[in-house]
Amino acid sequence: MQRAAARVLRGARTPQMLSPLLRTPQMLTRVARTPQMLTPLARTPQMLTRVARTPQTLTRLARAPQTLTPLLRTPQMLTPLLRASQTLSPLARTPQMLTRLARTPQMLTPLARTPPVRSPPVRARSATAGTPPLGLLYERHGEPAAVVQLKDLEVPKLGDCDVHVKMLAAPINPADINMIQGTYALLSPLPAVGGNEGVGEVLEAGRRVTALKPGDWVIPADTGLGTWRTRGVFPEEMLLKVPNDIPVLRAATLSVNPCTAFRLLADFESLAPGDSVIQNAANSGVGQAVIQIARASGIKSINVVRDRPDLPKLVERLMALGADHVVTEEMLRKPEMKDIFKSIPKPRLALNCVGGKSTTEMLRHLQPKGTMVTYGGMAKQPVMVPVSAFIFRDVRLRGFWMTQWRKDHAQDQESVAAMMDALCQLIRRGQLTAPACTEVPLQDYRAALEASMKPFVSSKQILLL
Repeated sequence: MQRAAARVLRGARTPQMLSPLLRTPQMLTRVARTPQMLTPLARTPQMLTRVARTPQTLTRLARAPQTLTPLLRTPQMLTPLLRASQTLSPLARTPQMLTRLARTPQMLTPLARTPPVRSPPVRARSATAGTPPLGLLYERHGEPAAVVQLKDLEVPKLGDCDVHVKMLAAPINPADINMIQGTYALLSPLPAVGGNEGVGEVLEAGRRVTALKPGDWVIPADTGLGTWRTRGVFPEEMLLKVPNDIPVLRAATLSVNPCTAFRLLADFESLAPGDSVIQNAANSGVGQAVIQIARASGIKSINVVRDRPDLPKLVERLMALGADHVVTEEMLRKPEMKDIFKSIPKPRLALNCVGGKSTTEMLRHLQPKGTMVTYGGMAKQPVMVPVSAFIFRDVRLRGFWMTQWRKDHAQDQESVAAMMDALCQLIRRGQLTAPACTEVPLQDYRAALEASMKPFVSSKQILLL
């Protein structure tokens, strides 16, 4: 019967002959099932409109490549296409069709209203299918440029509670360097993939994963994830979901420095608008985040940096972020510091990431009963505090490590969620930007590692994965 219909249809080569044939539902269905008839029909707009009057034939037309373009070029066909939700998914699966749809204003709203097609949980073998992922692996501790190698990685099978993630971007932080050197407080078992921070997109989720789905963006929930890789399979509890409507570089640099800055400003002193904070290493990732979060909260910041050839440019950049004052370590010892405190109060909170003399001089400007928090030691020198600071001014010395905070709050997801939500809101409002970044392809990792270890480099190296 279908062959006979095809012979009849092939004989109907003119619009006048096609019209009577397409008036019966039976013939419409047969036309849509006959591949050789689709192209002649597609060339005749009035015939194409008639064939597409029934949902069954409309869906078949949308799935046939030779008729997609004529359908989209025929204005009278747009409305039927939009009303048939079963045709939107086939259309949107073709990249060239997506481009045409996006150029057609009346197509955008229905596409946005159509829920994405969700694939069922992928079986374990799918995570290992295809090209193996690449990663920056080190098998022994040492200088990063000497021990880190770009290698193919094995991907474990996707378990019921696992998530398959495609990494998008990952920064190189000082802690990453220290872990590779073997000098950090927390070391990953060897061999290890480098990187503790970054952002990725969920590709697949195990059957028992409830909080994540394909398309979601995730960042590490703790240290040691190994983010310098193109793909990986991780337990769900090792990941935090973040909005995918924020810039990728801000998401990639969200879990370490901004979180550290947020906790430093929130957990040690009850600062109110008009209060001040002083910090060294102000051009670091944490320092830049402190400036911006403090500014958004109405807190004044005094920012200490090392003297350098391009100091005016650095001062200009930090002031643009919201710094109230930028001074060098040498200026901390000069009488001109008194002029700063004519307009703002002395700080109740000092943030130390350097150690040595820089810390001692910064401490002199702290209010009595103020708190100095040490969260880094870039100078690799001890913190030296005069006895008089304890006896006559009762200053408090504290320490902070973001990794320990996460461990302490592992069962307190409300605090974690509140912090992440506050930071993402600042990003959306344009009040928290990523630090100055240099984007580097994964293959150029050696240059990125070397650049991250050079002195006076204010730009964070970001590996694009």
